[in-house]
Amino acid sequence: MNSVTSISLELGCCQSTPQPPLPTTGRSPCENPRVGGEVHTGNEQIGPEPSAPPGQPNEVDSRPDARFSFANERTFLAWIRTALALVVAGLAITQLLPPFRDIPGGRRIVGVPLILLGATLAFTSYRKWAGNERALRLGQPIPYSRLPRILAVVITVAAVVAVVFVLLSHEPRL
Repeated sequence: MNSVTSISLELGCCQSTPQPPLPTTGRSPCENPRVGGEVHTGNEQIGPEPSAPPGQPNEVDSRPDARFSFANERTFLAWIRTALALVVAGLAITQLLPPFRDIPGGRRIVGVPLILLGATLAFTSYRKWAGNERALRLGQPIPYSRLPRILAVVITVAAVVAVVFVLLSHEPRL
């Protein structure tokens, strides 16, 4: 038996019967103070507990389950990393890539849209995070996002344009 199993058995974690309080905290090991201090058996549905009766909107200041807020924040940070990668890729294309032969401004045609998309994505991702957080606090569904579609279309167009430029600027070898 490994140490995790033995600790779990000793503590009796998350069984269906409430555990005696621990002497240091006064709480059972299964209680979560961030979720109201109730004992969880593992059979409950995961989700924020409504602070208002069904059919009535929750207050904007009600606290959603921390897991959903953290997931929303991780998604926001992923969008920010994507935005930063787009800006860096656009700068690298415009500044470090050798010029396309017979295509004046080719590097800028490929790189500038990526930089603009990265800047737009950074701004829009914050607005999306704030809208999702508000929906979580109100107990409403998360709004639909067009960001993935826009991102996919712009990157696909930039890639196709880059391929065309590379093929047109290819020097024949003798």
